[in-house]
Amino acid sequence: MSHTLTAISAAAPLAAGWTVHGLWQHRLIDRAGRDALTGLPRRAAFEKSAARMLRRTRRGVVAVLVIDLDGFKKVNDVYGHAAGDTAIRETGRRLAQWAEPLGTVARLGGDEFAAAIHCADPETLRGELTHLQQWLCSTVTYDGLPLPLGASIGAYCHTPGLPIDLSVALRAADEAMYRAKQTGGGWALTHTLAPAYRTVNGRRDGRSGTDINAQGGGS
Repeated sequence: MSHTLTAISAAAPLAAGWTVHGLWQHRLIDRAGRDALTGLPRRAAFEKSAARMLRRTRRGVVAVLVIDLDGFKKVNDVYGHAAGDTAIRETGRRLAQWAEPLGTVARLGGDEFAAAIHCADPETLRGELTHLQQWLCSTVTYDGLPLPLGASIGAYCHTPGLPIDLSVALRAADEAMYRAKQTGGGWALTHTLAPAYRTVNGRRDGRSGTDINAQGGGS
């Protein structure tokens, strides 16, 4: 009996050590999947969650969103990169709070974000888009100064039951976002997957990295 108790006592610190090590590894893995500035999931983690939503949701609608800040370059140029970081962090915080009961959100890079949410119907979705756009356009301050920021939001509304690839849904949302931005901001919603813009190197013409001269051609 004493030998058993001794063995258990000796094993306890080892087990505790492995538990701590496991938690530490889990935190490292989780941290690696999140954006350092906002704490939001990065693209890879977001794509897994969003694709799962598109596959598994059986009722209502699923919306895939692309969000782009308006005036972000001016904020960086006039107020400095620290102000730009403040704007990105605050945008990430608002998006995370908005999406928490509805789905998932991520920072794709720069001033571009994405989200996937579940809503009861298209009308509810429109209300959520209006609420989000107004919130993202409300004042962000840096060093006591209001930053001149807005937001353009594009959303693709998917009715569950039909197979769809997330990349196609993101492209449709990106095109809707671009239409909103071209008309001064706000949000735009689409129910169609048919491309509305020319593709260059697999991406919408006009996106960064799609310049024909820089990339050597497109289709």
